[in-house]
Amino acid sequence: MRTHQAAMLLAAATLFALTGCTSGPEADAGPTPVAPSPTTPAGTGAADTPGIPPEPTGDKRVIYLATLGGIDPDIVDGKDDQAISRGRDQCAAMKDEKDPTKRIAQVEQRFTGPGHPGGFGPTKSALILATVQANICPTY
Repeated sequence: MRTHQAAMLLAAATLFALTGCTSGPEADAGPTPVAPSPTTPAGTGAADTPGIPPEPTGDKRVIYLATLGGIDPDIVDGKDDQAISRGRDQCAAMKDEKDPTKRIAQVEQRFTGPGHPGGFGPTKSALILATVQANICPTY
């Protein structure tokens, strides 16, 4: 149980840091733009699909996957590309869905794991949603 609590605290602290919860002049500076890198050859994949953001790269990718693993190791379960794909798909779904409760329900259906075929529950799904928004589609 302590491991679960520690993971939840780590996830919450990471999300707090990622969402820019700071005070002072740096809080007003806004996000630093990051140029997207192509993930697939032109015309061959989701990166070219309108509404689906590019894959996170570099530190964003590492932070995204680590934060998901901190919420629950079964979310990624060694399948980094699948976790990223699910996050990008969630971003696309959020373009049309603005209701936070429905967004969490989408996450619960989209993010499943070996021990969680029905999703990770509303609390973890809310943390997953925050992680997706912070690292893949912060403007959605």
